Amino acid sequence: MSDLTQGPNAGALVQAYRLRSGRRLLLVLGAIACLAALVIFDIITGPANLSFGRALQVILDPSIATPKEDVIIWKLRLPVALMAVLVGAMLGVAGAEMQTILNNPLADPFTLGLSSAASFGAALAIVLGWSVVPGVGGLFVTMNAFVFALGTSCALFLFTRLRGVSPEAMILVGIAMLFTFNALLAFLQYGASEMQLAQLIFWQLGSLSRATWEKVAICAGVLGVILPWFLHQSWALTALRMGEDKAAALGVNVGLLRLTVLGGVSLLAAVAVSFVGAIAFVGLVGPHIARMIVGEDQRGFLPLSALCGALILSGTSIASKAITPGIVYPIGMITSLIGIPFFILLILGQRKRHWQ
Repeated sequence: MSDLTQGPNAGALVQAYRLRSGRRLLLVLGAIACLAALVIFDIITGPANLSFGRALQVILDPSIATPKEDVIIWKLRLPVALMAVLVGAMLGVAGAEMQTILNNPLADPFTLGLSSAASFGAALAIVLGWSVVPGVGGLFVTMNAFVFALGTSCALFLFTRLRGVSPEAMILVGIAMLFTFNALLAFLQYGASEMQLAQLIFWQLGSLSRATWEKVAICAGVLGVILPWFLHQSWALTALRMGEDKAAALGVNVGLLRLTVLGGVSLLAAVAVSFVGAIAFVGLVGPHIARMIVGEDQRGFLPLSALCGALILSGTSIASKAITPGIVYPIGMITSLIGIPFFILLILGQRKRHWQ
C-alpha cells in the first residue's frame, strides 16, 4: 500500500481534501446568495418604485400581491430576471466545457462561431421558413439553431485533429466562422421584410425582453439535464485537463467524451441563442473567473462557472435598465463592452506565457 494512504500523511491529505471541499461548497453557496440578491434587484430596477423587501415578500407569497405588483413582478420582470440567470448559467457551462475539451482558454460559444451559426440557422427559419429537421412543429427555429451549432462544433472538433494546430489557430478558425455566418446573416437581412428584419436585429443585439415562463421552463429543463450529466463526467473532464495521453491512460475515452460534451455544449448554446439572441463573452469571462477562484477541478469549477455566468448576465440585465432611465439597452451590447477588454487581457497573457 502507498505511503500516501497510511501513516501521518493520510490524515493530512484527508484534512486538506475536506478543507478544499468545504471551501468549494462555501463559495458556491455564497455565489447562490449573491445571485438571489441580484434577481431581486433586477426585479425592482425600473420605474415602478418597488422596494427590495416588498418584492421578496411578493415572490415568496404571491397571494399578497396587488394587481399592479402581480403584473409587474410575476408577468413582466420575474421571467426576465430568471431568463438572465438561466441563459448566463447555460453560456457559462458551455464556455467552461469548450475550454476543457478543446484545451483552449480563449474558447467560448461566441468567439468560436457557435452563436453566429445558431443565429444563422434560426434566421433561415424566420426569413425563408426552412426547417432542417422536419416534423418538429413550432420548435423548428430552436432546432435549426441547434443543428447549425452542432455542425459548427463538429467542424471545430475535426479541425483540432489536424497536427500542429495551436490554440491561436483555433481562435482564428472560430473568428473566420463567426464572420462567415454573420455575412450569410446579412444576406438574409437584405431580403427580409420589416417584421423579419426586426426579429433578425433582435438576434444580433441580444435581448431578454421577450422572456416568457414557457421559455424559462425550457431553459431550466435543458440546463437541468445537461449540467448534472457534465458533473457526472467531472472526473473524466478533470483528467482531460492533464492532457489527452494521461486521460486515455486513466481509462477515459477521449474521442467519445469530446463528441458527447460538444453535443451538450451545442444544445446549451443553441437554446440560449434561440431565445435571447447572440450574447458575447459571457461564456468566456465566467469560466475564467471560476478558474481563478477554484482551479481546474470540475467539481468546483463547473458549478461556479454556471454561477459566474448567471451573475454576469443578471448584473448586465440590471445595468441595461439603470444606464438611462426609461430605456432598456440590449444586453449583448453591454456584455461585449465588458468582455472585449477581458478578451484582450487573456490574449496578452497567453502571449506572455508563450514567450517565457
